[in-house]
Amino acid sequence: MDVLQLDVSGRPQAWITPRDAAVLYASDGVAWTIGRACHVLRGGVQRTTGLQSRIEVHPIIAVRGAVPSRAWRQTPALTNPKLFARDRHLCAYCGGRFAFDLLTREHIVPVSRGGRDTWMNCITACRACNGRKGNRMPEEAHMSLLYLPYVPNLHEDMILRGRRILTDQMDFLLACVPRTSRLLA
Repeated sequence: MDVLQLDVSGRPQAWITPRDAAVLYASDGVAWTIGRACHVLRGGVQRTTGLQSRIEVHPIIAVRGAVPSRAWRQTPALTNPKLFARDRHLCAYCGGRFAFDLLTREHIVPVSRGGRDTWMNCITACRACNGRKGNRMPEEAHMSLLYLPYVPNLHEDMILRGRRILTDQMDFLLACVPRTSRLLA
């Protein structure tokens, strides 16, 4: 399991490995933590005491001196895995739930007609519906959207990245997800 790294103000910055988190603990770079320790890393034995060094890593750590995340002000990167997760693997036209390999990124306004590859112009569609719509607008194809696209916030983006998320991490991230998010459905 990865560790959720925050800046000192509590904004998510990245998913890091437990080893990277241990380096931050060892260099006194952790300002505060949330949750019970989820990893214990053991080191060498000290000559003077005979004790083995150990670092307990928590699931959420706030890093001292970290520059506030620029990602906070930017739109998250659009990828098919995150798009399909945002849309709960549901086709926006027929409402069917499909496996990843049966889904496509559908542009509401086709790229060939001036549409852009953005969160607000992309939805999830099954291959059959995408092929049926083709290079037309939904109205022209007599296909209506069952849900509307939206841009995920940073907390949603951290969830959509498809990692296995611990309960403490999920609770923290969901606390800042808008009530209208499909992640709460």
